[in-house]
Amino acid sequence: MSTSYQVTHGVAVITLDNPPVNGLGQSTRAGIVDGLAQAQADAAVQAVVLIGAGKVFCGGADIREFGSPKAFAAPGLHDVILALEASGKPVVAAIHGVVMGGGLELALGCHYRVAVPGTQVALPEVNLGLVPGAGGTQRLPRVVGVEAALQMITTGASVPAEKLAKAPGQKLFDRIVDGDLLAAAVSFAQDIAAVRPLPTVRDLAVAAPADPEFFKQARADLAKSRRNLEAPQRCVDCVEAAVTQSLDDGIAFERDVFTKLVAGDQSRALRHAFFGERAASKIPDVPDSTPLRKIEKVAVIGAGTMGGGITMCFLNAGVPVTLLEMKQEAIDRGVGIIRKNYEAQVAKGKLAQDKYEARMALLSTTLSYDDIAQADMVIEAVFEDFGVKSQVFAKLDQVMKPGAILASNTSTLDVDKIAEVTQRPSDVVGLHFFSPANVMRLLEVVRSKHTAKDVMATVMAVAKKIKKVAVVSGVCDGFIGNRMFEQYVRQSFALLEEGASVPQVDKAAEAFGFAMGPFRVGDLAGNDIGFAIRKRRRLEQPDVEYSPVGDAICELGRFGQKVGKGWYDYEAGKREPVPSAEVQACIDKVRLEKGITPRAISDEEIVQRLVLAMVNEGAKILEEGIASKASDIDMVYLTGYGFPLYRGGPMLYADMIGLPKVVELMKGFAGQPGGDSAFWTPAPRLARLAAEGKTFN
Repeated sequence: MSTSYQVTHGVAVITLDNPPVNGLGQSTRAGIVDGLAQAQADAAVQAVVLIGAGKVFCGGADIREFGSPKAFAAPGLHDVILALEASGKPVVAAIHGVVMGGGLELALGCHYRVAVPGTQVALPEVNLGLVPGAGGTQRLPRVVGVEAALQMITTGASVPAEKLAKAPGQKLFDRIVDGDLLAAAVSFAQDIAAVRPLPTVRDLAVAAPADPEFFKQARADLAKSRRNLEAPQRCVDCVEAAVTQSLDDGIAFERDVFTKLVAGDQSRALRHAFFGERAASKIPDVPDSTPLRKIEKVAVIGAGTMGGGITMCFLNAGVPVTLLEMKQEAIDRGVGIIRKNYEAQVAKGKLAQDKYEARMALLSTTLSYDDIAQADMVIEAVFEDFGVKSQVFAKLDQVMKPGAILASNTSTLDVDKIAEVTQRPSDVVGLHFFSPANVMRLLEVVRSKHTAKDVMATVMAVAKKIKKVAVVSGVCDGFIGNRMFEQYVRQSFALLEEGASVPQVDKAAEAFGFAMGPFRVGDLAGNDIGFAIRKRRRLEQPDVEYSPVGDAICELGRFGQKVGKGWYDYEAGKREPVPSAEVQACIDKVRLEKGITPRAISDEEIVQRLVLAMVNEGAKILEEGIASKASDIDMVYLTGYGFPLYRGGPMLYADMIGLPKVVELMKGFAGQPGGDSAFWTPAPRLARLAAEGKTFN
């Protein structure tokens, strides 16, 4: 059993003991029911306390049982809650740390609840594409009110217990206690042991919202803030049922909604993202027991956009940073931008003034490599040119202390070759941050053939500390993300040549769920970046063909928002894209020169070609071992490239279409007039899995 039972001063104490978060696995559920039965049968027991071992009360379902028969084995959570409600002796939930999901639903089944300050309360199921499945949408409105409950349920956000306890009329917590929680809970249980009838949440009335349009407005707001997501809307349906139906009917309604959602594609995708993010931190040949190097001081080379953002990541985590530049004006400019970013957060109430000052106090600057020699890790964020980076790493090799980790923020260059510039290649690793680095969650950790295992273990731990989703990539041009994105961009250019327009391609991609279409992304990032990469690759790979469309607009100086014109025109001081007649003329000229008669292209074809181009490249990346698992590729795209979260990433999306269907579509694209049969040849792994009826994930 994942519970323990003991009696103290006439009170039975049932302790949830299922590390790390006392998840409600089958043995835990059974232990609660058995403990209740034992307490009922013992005349010496006057009341029951339910408490969690360790640092938390209960974090909800045991994720280790997801998808296994144990998750559905008796007793179910609903059965446990009914047993709590039916107990002839009062049950007090003693809550600390976190009480989330099924853990909160469990507590709501108890007669009383006491908590310590700082306890985090949440029903986060919406973030897995679900509604709470054990009465949470029906009981929470009865104790905190419909408005507060709906806010918690539709966002999944956690709320401190003391904040909820202070709300007028709340009935969630009977007491907020300081000091020893168990002692306080036992004392409380003794005080109320003789109280009858026993209070239950099911007996509480639900007050309807004062505004008759409340639920209608909530749905409209969520349609904007949680665009295309089904679960938030269904959460509203369930909370409305709490107002209009009996508790038992409302629970039946909630259960029906839960069952439909858990079988749907959106929940599958969101659960895939949840587990994939955790799996990304595991490196197959680097054991969890690998010793870590001490990282207490960090240096960043380059105070530009990337260097400044990377610096903020470490300052935010409380790590001192020395920022190195070659000229004082570059340092002043970079530090000024960091200050401006923090001051904007302070102005918006997102950062306290004292925290801003504490973060800036961790920052020092220098013009000399000698001043960073004792840093535990140095991250180079200079211009994306191998010659420039080689000079930096040669200098670092000379000055950095033994054991320091030398990291490059390169987005495409060969980390093996960068490492070989030094006499300590095992200390070198790629850390590809995404812009803006202080905002974007993705960090591609590029493992060269020389990188030591303890370096890998250390940088993965550092990534967690600075709140990044770290995904390991092998060395290749573009790594995982940019290598696949290149194929996405190549298809976007091809679609223009064949008859689509710039706005049509972007709108189709955005309707699919991308944060921005490919051409808006280009204008935001700077079209000159891709232009330079294409020039380099033409020299290195002369047999690879690129559409002239992208080069044509760059030759006109249309580098994007920073110059006021790119794939779109931009009015001064505005970011709204305006379709460009000059760009369309460029496209028409390319079509004419290549003898292409434009055809009508559906939005469906646009999306399929953009996404499946990435999928095919992803299959090659897996075949080559650049990524160790398909979910890692999905995490790159979900956290760094704006791929819609509710579609689970390109590889899972292909799985959900069905790989035989993917291969069929690719053959169709190859067979179209002007179709590129070489481009659309299925990668060996894709072809093999499709033939075997298998999936990437």
